[in-house]
Amino acid sequence: MYPEYLVAPMREELTRVGFEELKDADAVNQAIKSEGTVFVMVNSVCGCAAANARPAARMASANEKHPDRLVTVFAGMEREAVDAARNLMLPYPPSSPSMALFKDGKLVHIIERHQIEGRPAQMIADNLIGAFEEYC
Repeated sequence: MYPEYLVAPMREELTRVGFEELKDADAVNQAIKSEGTVFVMVNSVCGCAAANARPAARMASANEKHPDRLVTVFAGMEREAVDAARNLMLPYPPSSPSMALFKDGKLVHIIERHQIEGRPAQMIADNLIGAFEEYC
């Protein structure tokens, strides 16, 4: 667990653009298994989350066509929520940061950490926007 004062700005980077924080397994299951499209960002304190993942998530969420719901869980903070989200992302291994798009409770697109590291935020955002255009 990280001190809350350390992660607060990282949380706010997403919540200020409309992401809803999910802090327990029930909230995760209810959100992801709902009807419609749900974009899940597994947030993290790592450098690739700061430089690539969060900026990409913000850019993509501003696209005209975007998911019905934007949610986030924070790795290293709300373990129950993160574990629940990762369980719904199987068979993909745990990864943080990572991003997933669900449609009617089914995983339809995922971006894992290895697809985030070393890639510019705009490239990641373009990938997400392509998925949003297809599924939302």
